[in-house]
Amino acid sequence: MGIDIHALNFLRYVSKKKALGRVATIGRQSLMVPRAYVEFGGFCEQLLIKRFDAMFVDSYDYSDFEGATYVLDMNKPVVSEKEYDTLIDCGCIEHIYNVPQALTNISLLCARGGQIVHVLPANNFCGHGFWQFSPELFFSLYSERNGYSETEVFLADLTKENDWFEVKQPNDGQRANVASSSPLYVLCRTRKLSDFSHENVQQSDYVYAWEHSAEVTRQPSRLVGAAKKLMRSNPLLYRSSLSVYERTKAALGGIRNPTTLSNINHHLRKRDVSELLAS
Repeated sequence: MGIDIHALNFLRYVSKKKALGRVATIGRQSLMVPRAYVEFGGFCEQLLIKRFDAMFVDSYDYSDFEGATYVLDMNKPVVSEKEYDTLIDCGCIEHIYNVPQALTNISLLCARGGQIVHVLPANNFCGHGFWQFSPELFFSLYSERNGYSETEVFLADLTKENDWFEVKQPNDGQRANVASSSPLYVLCRTRKLSDFSHENVQQSDYVYAWEHSAEVTRQPSRLVGAAKKLMRSNPLLYRSSLSVYERTKAALGGIRNPTTLSNINHHLRKRDVSELLAS
């Protein structure tokens, strides 16, 4: 991956939040927007300097085959005297085996108050790299408890350029499940406030369950208990009831979580890209 139309628009969006300043990219980011490719020579540095007012742009990669500024292995701890105001990862860490270390390295390179930007594969990228990413990762990792703020996450359908879907942060033990029939990007921006920690990153619905495990579990009513006893004593009734239950569950799941991005999914909010860029 590199900077395509979704990544380009997301960089426009984040640059309105905070000036890019000193920039580092994870992997040397190629330009995948034809006009930009021709105008700025195939890679992102001149685009970010001339159109986004970046002070300078360094790149970090495992190999020098594309002319990266620094050659190093993001699978291992990075030692650098440099810090950056903006870290950009438009499709690199899915190709890195040790993702937790790569994410730590990105935060180590980010200056206090700096911003981190990810545009990464979500659904339907099986085979593209080692990993596909969930919004839950970024909400759980880039939390205030861990030293971050302003974390926001969007999903973008690669077949549609004009809309993104803002993901609401999961709470009350609910998962922000999103199914899709087309490839999706997950777009994330966060700010590193101070010293950070990645020592305790847990999925939010499990944290909720652990914190509420002491609550008294409601006992089923006598009517429900009698119905369950009847079904267990009648295998045919049990199988038919189970079949009806599974079909109903699947139908309701399809309504609440359709295979296209939609406001029907209560974890999502449709956002017009042009309006986001104009605000």
